[in-house]
Amino acid sequence: MALPLNDVQLSETVPELLLDKHTDYLVSYGTNKDDYTFCMTEHLRVSGMYWGLTALDLMGQLDKTNKDEVLEFIKKCQHDCGGISASVGHDPHMLHTLSAIQILCIYDALETIDIEKVVKYIKERQQPDGSFTGDIWGEVDTRFSFCAVASLALLGRLEEIDVRKAVEFVLKCMNFDGGFGSKPDAESHAGLIYCCVGTLSITGDLHCVDADRLGWWLCERQLPSGGLNGRPEKLPDVCYSWWVLSSLSILGYLHWIDKDRLIKFILSCQDTETGGFSDRPGDMVDPFHTLFGLTAISMLGADKSLKEVNPTFCMPEYVIQRLGLKPDRLDR
Repeated sequence: MALPLNDVQLSETVPELLLDKHTDYLVSYGTNKDDYTFCMTEHLRVSGMYWGLTALDLMGQLDKTNKDEVLEFIKKCQHDCGGISASVGHDPHMLHTLSAIQILCIYDALETIDIEKVVKYIKERQQPDGSFTGDIWGEVDTRFSFCAVASLALLGRLEEIDVRKAVEFVLKCMNFDGGFGSKPDAESHAGLIYCCVGTLSITGDLHCVDADRLGWWLCERQLPSGGLNGRPEKLPDVCYSWWVLSSLSILGYLHWIDKDRLIKFILSCQDTETGGFSDRPGDMVDPFHTLFGLTAISMLGADKSLKEVNPTFCMPEYVIQRLGLKPDRLDR
């Protein structure tokens, strides 16, 4: 059977999950700070650290990281306004503020930063309609709504913002197909669906979602190769194994996906020589896709040696339990 133009061909031979190689890849990533790739990803540094550290923790290898170096770096990235930037000398942003908080929660080291300033920074990002900007320059996106709500929930300070207004804005971004976009009337996208469903999971408002319609839209993202795309007519990508699966898990519809075919696609995206996952078979690996390949494998229960991942926060479940958080999930 011929594959559609928006799909890929998998090799008949699929490697097993190469945990040792993935550990080596992530531990060695960034050790050469003069490396071209390392220098060119400075604008993503804190988020990149979150991807790598979370993946290592899920594999039970967090002790192979340099905790003191990581904490010192994050401390240097916090600005007087309270926000945290991707790297030293960069502007603060909500995306990297959340990544930094997630790292500190994993290390149980929130005292590293000035929490009061962080809370103030996030509060100042909320707009009159309940939306959030990513930084002082004013871009509004439901990604930033999730960053705000997740960050404050992890800090135990969710009441600091107008939660009802935040929920109202997210619900305005719900479309006729059950999905969500970046803002009202924007196209449904799996990554943004995760952000909106995750936000409603934290605030206890999942009952507002058209779960059956959205669950069907998400399941239609699976292609003949087994991989998932983010919206119709696009190529499959390992990262959507997380965005789609986490949303389905929160909604109680994880069983609607063909798990075996998806696992085969994810495992096919490993680099058997260097370790790491790529977006599609044969492409270059990176920490971003490595994390989301591993989180998907964990969520699908395909390797019991991986720790359980929380579908709302994309963090190890034991961390969320330690913090006493109980994000909402629908039972089927």
